[in-house]
Amino acid sequence: MSTALRNSVIETEEQRDLRAAVAALGKRYGREYFTRVVAEGRHSDELWAEAAGLGYLGVNLPEEYGGGGGGIVELSLVLEELGAAGCPLLMMVVSPAICGTVIARFGTDEQKRAWLPGLADGSRTMAFGITEPDAGSNSHRITTTARREGSDWILTGRKVFVSGVDIAEATLIVGRTEDARTGRLKPCLFLVPRDAPGFGRSPIPMELAAPEKQFELVLDDVRLPADALVGDEDAGLLQLFAGLNPERIMTAAFALGMGRYALDRAVDYARTRQVWKDPIGAHQAIAHPLAQAHIDLECARLMMQKAAHLYDAGDDLGAGEAANMAKYAAGEAAVRAVDQAVHTLGGNGLTHEYGLASLITAARVARIAPVSREMILNYVSHQTLGLPKSY
Repeated sequence: MSTALRNSVIETEEQRDLRAAVAALGKRYGREYFTRVVAEGRHSDELWAEAAGLGYLGVNLPEEYGGGGGGIVELSLVLEELGAAGCPLLMMVVSPAICGTVIARFGTDEQKRAWLPGLADGSRTMAFGITEPDAGSNSHRITTTARREGSDWILTGRKVFVSGVDIAEATLIVGRTEDARTGRLKPCLFLVPRDAPGFGRSPIPMELAAPEKQFELVLDDVRLPADALVGDEDAGLLQLFAGLNPERIMTAAFALGMGRYALDRAVDYARTRQVWKDPIGAHQAIAHPLAQAHIDLECARLMMQKAAHLYDAGDDLGAGEAANMAKYAAGEAAVRAVDQAVHTLGGNGLTHEYGLASLITAARVARIAPVSREMILNYVSHQTLGLPKSY
């Protein structure tokens, strides 16, 4: 049984071929590879390198810089299929999707030449730092500040839950600068090299089983040249959400792949596991929840595809609404699919052999990051439904 998409109306033949090719790559690695990498404390370098060599990691980046010339539609497809094979690459959400997109859209020609070819072929990675200890999901409370000193920028602040800083050559940091006209702080994006003086990192111990590690960052008067600023100092939220919308779409892809993997394992088990006369999948108490999980995943995928198409078409406003909905729907669908898969297998669902137990924690990531489901409900109630704010 496979939960792969079968609707030719939604995807082009080229996109379906890409999906099939990535699925084949994922199958060659699979969950056993992913589990072994985690157990050994390594990164999934082999899969990353092969996916890069096949052009999958940079499929969304411009062809003139070595990318595939596609969009978030194609990149989300790649991550979903790797996840459905049990071996997702979380840094795809960060390096090509957020950082690559922001640089491609707003970076200077020099920044594009310096970074996009490496991000496209996987030889360079970049992390993304926005979350802070006291700001939570409220980007307006970010306290990391950037002040001018001559032609340089001086960054001061802290970030938490930053993925892959140990392997990234630089981190795209969201800071705030003071508007000379109003005195208000506005968000800006800065490229901070890994070895910049005053840029410290420490790992955050996590219960999450993943090759990618989480870090807390400290920026202690980090001095950066003027060209470390990405984009226009006055563009503010426009540039920030140009990266955050792909992040939400890719998080949805991450969740969908995980949900599909769990559901496939449960369906295979229910079809063959026999304790009475018939396989347990013949009983509606087992079959119906699995069918519902499949429906939920399919509906979430449609919203993700809508968000990706809107984003690639340049409709940032429409993509913002759809990306939030897609992230919410996929996160909920993944949690339910994993829970039902474990329940279907009973005690076997908690064993190393079947590889589902670790997903109980992992599935919660899409509910929590990069923004909580409650904040998404706030967004929809305010921005879509026009209801008043309580904060």
